[in-house]
Amino acid sequence: MDASQSRTPMNIGLLAHVDAGKTTLSEALLYCSGVRRTLGRVDQRDAFLDTHDLERQRGITIFSKQARFCTDSLDITLVDTPGHTDFAAEAERVMPVLDCAILVISGTDGIQAHTLTLWRLLKRYEIPTILFINKMDLPGCNKEALLAQLRQRLDPGCTDFEEEETIAESAALCDETLLEEYLQTGAVPREQVQQLVAQRKLLPCCFGSALKLEGVGHLISLLDQFAPRKSYPEEFAARVYKISRDPQGTRLTWLKITGGKLLVRQNLCYSPKSGESLEEKAVNLRLYSGEKFETVNTVFPGQLCAVAGLSATYIGQSLGVEPTGHAPILEPVMTYGIQLPKGQDPVTALQKLRILEEEDPLLRILWQPHTRQIHAQIMGKVQLEILRSLIAQRFSMEVTFDAGRIFYKETIANTVEGVGHFEPLRHYAEVHLLLEPLPRGSSLVFSSSCPTDILEQHYQNLILTHLLEKGHLGVLTGAPITDMKITLLVGRAHEKHTEGGDFRQATYRAVRQGLMQAESVLLEPWYDFILTLPSSSVGRAITDIKNMGGDFDPPETLESTATVSGRVPAAELGDYAQQVASYTQGQGQLQLSLAGYFPCHDAQAVIDAAAYDPEADLENTPDSVFCDHGAGFVVKWDQVPEYMHLDSGLKKEPKEAPTVITRNLSADDKELEAIMEREFGPIKRPQYHAPENRPATEKLTIRPPRKTALIVDGYNAIFAWEELAEAAKTDLDAARRRLCDLLSSYAGFRKEQVILVFDGYKVKGNPGEKGPFHNIQVVYTKENETADAYIEALAAQIGNNYNVRVATSDSLVQLSSLRSGVLRMPVRELQQEIETAQEEMQKHFGI
Repeated sequence: MDASQSRTPMNIGLLAHVDAGKTTLSEALLYCSGVRRTLGRVDQRDAFLDTHDLERQRGITIFSKQARFCTDSLDITLVDTPGHTDFAAEAERVMPVLDCAILVISGTDGIQAHTLTLWRLLKRYEIPTILFINKMDLPGCNKEALLAQLRQRLDPGCTDFEEEETIAESAALCDETLLEEYLQTGAVPREQVQQLVAQRKLLPCCFGSALKLEGVGHLISLLDQFAPRKSYPEEFAARVYKISRDPQGTRLTWLKITGGKLLVRQNLCYSPKSGESLEEKAVNLRLYSGEKFETVNTVFPGQLCAVAGLSATYIGQSLGVEPTGHAPILEPVMTYGIQLPKGQDPVTALQKLRILEEEDPLLRILWQPHTRQIHAQIMGKVQLEILRSLIAQRFSMEVTFDAGRIFYKETIANTVEGVGHFEPLRHYAEVHLLLEPLPRGSSLVFSSSCPTDILEQHYQNLILTHLLEKGHLGVLTGAPITDMKITLLVGRAHEKHTEGGDFRQATYRAVRQGLMQAESVLLEPWYDFILTLPSSSVGRAITDIKNMGGDFDPPETLESTATVSGRVPAAELGDYAQQVASYTQGQGQLQLSLAGYFPCHDAQAVIDAAAYDPEADLENTPDSVFCDHGAGFVVKWDQVPEYMHLDSGLKKEPKEAPTVITRNLSADDKELEAIMEREFGPIKRPQYHAPENRPATEKLTIRPPRKTALIVDGYNAIFAWEELAEAAKTDLDAARRRLCDLLSSYAGFRKEQVILVFDGYKVKGNPGEKGPFHNIQVVYTKENETADAYIEALAAQIGNNYNVRVATSDSLVQLSSLRSGVLRMPVRELQQEIETAQEEMQKHFGI
């Protein structure tokens, strides 16, 4: 066994705020360990890890990259991460695969706002951390003062690791057993110190100057002695932390092997975001260092590698037996509309932008199908500039952005049960979900408490997949929901009629139906701020913060300088950093870091400005679809619980007794009839009906009456119905009459009001015509009035209070009809209903 095989794999992240000297330190580590013969420089654009053209042009790290070097006992992969706040997500996404971290702090600047953000992330992911305090060769750096600041603002465990006696004493104070041993022997075993570092009870501090190579050798020695070692299980496990493409366009999935080993050509089974199971080969395994890589046949536990051959992996994904990890904390707070070049097809542009979205965890591309516009959610203006450059570089497409707006979220303040049912003809699914609020920053958590004897496990997995696959929207402004737990209580499938998409529909509707009942809370992004300025300007600063709706701690004053820290809504900041520079004559500095999402300080104003109608949201309806006598009908969200087929078993408030009504016309029925008579004239009663043995005035205890109306797009129905389309080739009038006859018989048997609409808008001078055909109403629209416009207007008039269906295969008509909350159905489905009705009529009447 050679020396390299005996070394322990160690993945060490390099993190810092901007201008702390992180890239300079990475060059120094590679130089001192023998990987590089010369020192690269940011200003000379030859840094080993800043390889992208945009990084060299701007002198900042934008993309995380890695370099390999060795110590006596470690085979280290150094993962360099961006320091700018706009790219903090790039730093967070590598944290789950780190064994240890080096946090670089500028000795001249001390702890910055972004330093605190990185520290919170390191603490959340429980990453052992070594601190390198850089630029100690510059005037004004005081080691004792800096160490005191680290202990006060980061952790009391921050310890100067330059003297053995100090290390042993600090370690002993962390544990009573160690203290007793230290008092007896005057020393603490290195393994015990290593364990305390692994537990983050000790945080080694190293002081130096990366530019002058001071303290770098000592830092390497600290890593070799005290970086914690990990053990891994024998069964294969891995975590995806990055997606990229090489210069040839090959898609690369970056993994940390956390169990077993990965062999080239090994089959990997995994589930993409779409939910289907997929099996693909790892056709190529690469170990990267900078731009170069080594192709290997085996990757061992603890190593980072790039895998070619996987087409649908995603950042944060767990493979094998690797458990699910934390959802990211850092999230984009701004949304910008993307203005495409003239003549650029938005759908084609969207496909290209999806590639960048896949590679960047916090670039979220949003598509608005109705306006055919693309929006991007990003962290800030620097990322916006980089995005514009990347799009031009990768796709030769010059885009611009609008002014942008704050990205809001929604959550709930109470626990509710949401129910969804989807049962048009020959379909069936029912879902009951429990929606519970969680603490801020918890994101969304999904689980199931449904017994498998009620709903089979594969259906439960399908429902959980549907919960995960979509960004569900709140009902206040249509913003994404967060900070809640959604639990599957019960569900039901049909042995013959349940298809794959049925549970998707029922699940989506259950989420929205629950949100409609809940006490919703609008959330907005808040920033932690540190404002350093002359003491004479503190009054102005405090007034500004109060006016923004922010909170702050009592100012800390040191001689002529004061520091104000606190939290402020992101929406109120605007150009406040420039204002600070102006009113302090350049002596003030504002540092910001994202604190997270908290209740909106002016929620009602935001809600009013959004003017969002959750019941009119085409793709996120809270209503359900039920079936009666072979026909599907819509039930409004607040009435859905009365129709559900299952009981979740939850204890609920007592309900009012069911309404006892007679079978005579109710007030609502009369109102519907009045609308129809105003529109079409006197209504003739149905000619056909099922046998009815009950007395006409018999009192029944029933659910709310199911009043239904069917609107049919006439010409669209004819040409989508094979029999009618064939007849129309020789005689269009005959096809119209045949459709009228079919609908008349259907309406009589189903007791449903039917309106058949034919398009007459192209007929010059056509005044339009409305009238009865037996028991249905037939409309010929007037000149310049399309059938879809007429259908939309009629559906809007009656769709809010009644179960209205629109039968058409025209996607525009289907879309417009949904704006009124009615149920769309394709002509093929109407044809099936009519054929079913004909069979039942033959059975009842022998015709």
